[in-house]
Amino acid sequence: MSLRDANVEPAVPVSDIARAQEFYETKLGLSEGRQIFDGGITYRCGAGREIHIYPSPASAGRSGSTVAAWEVVDLEKTVDELTANGVSFEHYDSDRLKTNEKGIAELGEERVAWFKDPDGNIHGVVQR
Repeated sequence: MSLRDANVEPAVPVSDIARAQEFYETKLGLSEGRQIFDGGITYRCGAGREIHIYPSPASAGRSGSTVAAWEVVDLEKTVDELTANGVSFEHYDSDRLKTNEKGIAELGEERVAWFKDPDGNIHGVVQR
């Protein structure tokens, strides 16, 4: 089996696992996370996918790029729901990337919005 045929799941470093757990569960609505040997928590997302958060204060929030992205059917509705839960979406206005008042960018046939977790890790929400 090659990696081309394997599922891949994001692993996101956080500085404070309790604070991250509060954000991922309360603001993002993830639930039933299971504790893992590394002190982190793995959450099930979608059909057989997972996201893992783990304590790593030295690397939390240092990427500067998107570390995980969720594919949704209705981006506008998802952004509205997350905003109502207290999630703040990023706004960009450059030659390459412009977002609207909700933080949604039109990228060809895709629409994307980005938010940060409490450590500054950037997450995307995409509608294809």
